[in-house]
Amino acid sequence: MNFSSEILEQAVEEISKLPGIGKRTALRLALHLLDVPIIQTENLTKALSNLVNEIKHCKICNNLSDTDICHVCSNIYRDDKIICVVEDIRDVMAIESTHQYTGKYHVLGGKISPMEGISPADLCITPLLKRIKEQKVEEIIFALSATIEGDTTMFYIYKILGDTDIKFTTIARGIGIGEELEYTDELTLIRSIQNRIPYHQNIKKD
Repeated sequence: MNFSSEILEQAVEEISKLPGIGKRTALRLALHLLDVPIIQTENLTKALSNLVNEIKHCKICNNLSDTDICHVCSNIYRDDKIICVVEDIRDVMAIESTHQYTGKYHVLGGKISPMEGISPADLCITPLLKRIKEQKVEEIIFALSATIEGDTTMFYIYKILGDTDIKFTTIARGIGIGEELEYTDELTLIRSIQNRIPYHQNIKKD
């Protein structure tokens, strides 16, 4: 591309770094921002600045939040004896959209993947173990992606806590093998949460 403006070129270069955005799409977006009222572009700039500088991770569950404690963890009507373990914020949003789950969450921040160099130490597992002990949790629901990495992560956590009295369940496999939770439709998620199955039936302990 031949740019008549270095400022425009720089904007296109930065926009094209976003996932799924090529140079041509980035150029269309940049030109669109020049066409709309300046207040709209300024609002976008402010929103992005707040996203980067103001957003927090909940000190309890690791969910994204505007405050130190997210609205789920601070909700006294949610059952803190049940924790749904998920990979990231998108999974929380997907389950919350069903309006069927009344427990709390714990966001790991990913899943164990030796191929990608992601070990248990890279995930929010230690705070989960501490939380389970302090809150006297009765049930852990594994709501991880139906992948080898997801199963590996579930097994790792289960092996640590398998000798406790905690009930371990997984969401029912109405979700296809290899599918990401965030792309699952709401009806399937509702049925998966409601019809969760004991986790210990799926594996053998040493």
